Amino acid sequence: MDGISRKWRFWVAAAFLLLAWFGLGRLENSIIFIPSRQFAIIPASFGLAHKEVYLITSDGERLHGWFLPEAPWKPKPSARPTRGPLAGKGLVLLYCHGNAGNISNRVHKADIFHRLGFSVLLFDYRGYGRSSGRASEIGTYRDAEAAYRYLVETKGFGPQRVVIYGESLGNGVALETALRHPPGALILESAFTSIADMGREIFPWLPARWVLRTRYDNLAKISRVRCPVLVMHSREDRVVPFRMGQALFAAAAQPKEFLEMIGSHDEGYIDMADAYPRTILEFLRRSTR
Repeated sequence: MDGISRKWRFWVAAAFLLLAWFGLGRLENSIIFIPSRQFAIIPASFGLAHKEVYLITSDGERLHGWFLPEAPWKPKPSARPTRGPLAGKGLVLLYCHGNAGNISNRVHKADIFHRLGFSVLLFDYRGYGRSSGRASEIGTYRDAEAAYRYLVETKGFGPQRVVIYGESLGNGVALETALRHPPGALILESAFTSIADMGREIFPWLPARWVLRTRYDNLAKISRVRCPVLVMHSREDRVVPFRMGQALFAAAAQPKEFLEMIGSHDEGYIDMADAYPRTILEFLRRSTR
């Protein structure tokens, strides 16, 4: 009986640990991915012409996005249309957004890129906005793959005309995409070194590297990127420590540039005012031909 009892206790403990593991996985996902189905604004709110885009991923999810074609814009309603300084170079920005909200929360920043003379593709990961499915690390990689294929295969942009941009969580997506498909340039804003490092930052008592299944190990990957890299980070960032941006920059291969931003994690680009687009413009003028 004692042998049977020990065996029973073993299987109960194993089942408990298994359930705890799956429960932790669900909790982990809910902390890392915070999608919203509600749209705040649309591109037309900024006077941006756009095309509704639906992309099918390799595993059958249907993603929603907005494609903003390169076009003149008006600095004021009464002014004549103006072409951005990068207009005519045929550049397109693949925008990999952060972990919360959806593409509607990125229209203001997309407008800044668009005014530089880019076409812009905003797309929502699975589970965000009007996209089907549920977000995961592997899923976001597949989502960006579908977005990249759309730009190159459907819209006809050459790989060197694609600039991949990531913000916050989207840096992990942007970096992985840049490894698979070397772009003309890679821009990383408010980037973290890895999810495990972020886990230790937020929960110092948690053995994050052993417990967390989501990786986004950006520090391990960045040295293999073979394109010009711009890293942007603020010392005032209270979400992702400034030292993580510094570590990524140090590990990146040349050519690379660093912009020390000011302001918060989400609104530093606003606090930077004209210095934000000007730095990106100068970087791309040096990096793209």
